[in-house]
Amino acid sequence: MKPLDGIRVLDLSRVLAGPWCTQLLADLGADVVKIERPGEGDDTRHWGPPWAGEGDAEVAAYFLAANRGKRSAAIDFAKPEGAALIRDLAARADVVVENFKVGGLAKFGLDAATLRTVHPRLIVASITGFGQDGPYAARAGYDYIIQGMSGFMSVTGRADGEPGGGPMRAGVAVVDLFTGMYTANAILAALVRRGVSGEGAHIDSALFDVSLAVLANQASNFLASGREPGRQGVGHPNLVPYQPFETADRPLIIAVGNDRQFARLADLLGAPEWASDPRFATNPARVANRAILISLIEERLVQRSALDWSAQFDAAGIPAGPINGIGQAFADPQAMHRGMTAQLGAFEMPSSPLRMDGNRQQSDRPPPRLGEHTGAVLAELGLDRDRIEALRSDGVIG
Repeated sequence: MKPLDGIRVLDLSRVLAGPWCTQLLADLGADVVKIERPGEGDDTRHWGPPWAGEGDAEVAAYFLAANRGKRSAAIDFAKPEGAALIRDLAARADVVVENFKVGGLAKFGLDAATLRTVHPRLIVASITGFGQDGPYAARAGYDYIIQGMSGFMSVTGRADGEPGGGPMRAGVAVVDLFTGMYTANAILAALVRRGVSGEGAHIDSALFDVSLAVLANQASNFLASGREPGRQGVGHPNLVPYQPFETADRPLIIAVGNDRQFARLADLLGAPEWASDPRFATNPARVANRAILISLIEERLVQRSALDWSAQFDAAGIPAGPINGIGQAFADPQAMHRGMTAQLGAFEMPSSPLRMDGNRQQSDRPPPRLGEHTGAVLAELGLDRDRIEALRSDGVIG
């Protein structure tokens, strides 16, 4: 038995934040029905190259990343008959996840207020760029724009004046991904509360709110000091040494988290006196004298290879590791031991990182073809074959 066995999720979301949320719920055992527009489907089905699969199963690799474990029903709810079908599915669901603009579903009778009037135990999670209220509520929200507006990009990248300096976005859509994770957590909490009170919920998730929240220590640094943190590039605003260093062959990240680790590092580098030097003895002192210390460390590290240093650091209990490419990371012995890729149908995919009691929490259902399960989903509503075919002929379903 998986934790969410028996939970039904109706997924009206597309692209990344909502699908990431519902994929997690599917991995935990929920029956997730993804509603897609007939003939088109989720936008990300077309976000290639690269492509995966062959023939009818060919799809953009981007789509695979967030749609494991779901069933796809192609229903056009812009048509009255299609909207009625979605309302019937919602009436049988525990959770609805949607990421339309504020008020965008009301004209179809699919907004949270309407659905929960009929089904008070229903949990509706609405994901938007800026939330259900406020001066920006009507705006569309995109990860890249939110990274800029929230200050996230102001602390990402090299400092102005350095080669390659300037704000940068993260290498993946971290705001979308974090929003999906926060929303999934809120859904799980709402399910627990409903088990006690019988009451459903309307969850209001905003990319902008999430991006501000996950500034974490950078936000706290600003709120405590009133000073903009700025960009540290590959360094850390609060810890030194905590960055990549050049070795004889390739960069190696060293991440010293306390003074004891620094003393061991100093000893290993042949400079035990650093541990008692007032410029370096404590982390605040190292932060104040960052440039001096980094230069001294680099002078020593370039004398040996990253592999040689890494083995010594590991033996001494000093956190360190190389900067791998994605291929190197998946080929790493630890990743292979942990089984961090899986073959689902025709697709090789990253595995879910969740384990419970030694069992990986991951659906074995591959990402669906567009409309692959439309007939089966509607049959569960009691529609017979003739009715389903009539809806298909009318273009209501695909």
